[in-house]
Amino acid sequence: MLYESLLLLAVLFLAGFLFVGLTLGSTTQLVRSVFQVYLLGVMAAYFIWFWLRGGQTLAMKTWHLRLVSADGSPLTLRQAILRFALALPGMLLGIGILWALFDRERQFLHDRLAGTKIILTANR
Repeated sequence: MLYESLLLLAVLFLAGFLFVGLTLGSTTQLVRSVFQVYLLGVMAAYFIWFWLRGGQTLAMKTWHLRLVSADGSPLTLRQAILRFALALPGMLLGIGILWALFDRERQFLHDRLAGTKIILTANR
């Protein structure tokens, strides 16, 4: 999770730098609100793009983890979007992590609801 946070921070920093340049540093309430939505969209694009193209972010590759559908097939766009949307509140509030502690297969709540699971890949 730390690796993912560092990678995502770098992506968001670059995206923020681009946004500030395009808005000429404006700090109106509207620009700040648009900026927040923009960063959320960048985060969504980061995860969804990687999940749909091999089921792994760079950090997941490092730890030999892959995200797949519950039946083992590649994720659909719907599942990737749903997983991202459900993971945000679950992780922020801690519900998703607590759920995994009591789940018989140690799955997060957002994985159960989105029909996805994380599997270990073979070391190469």
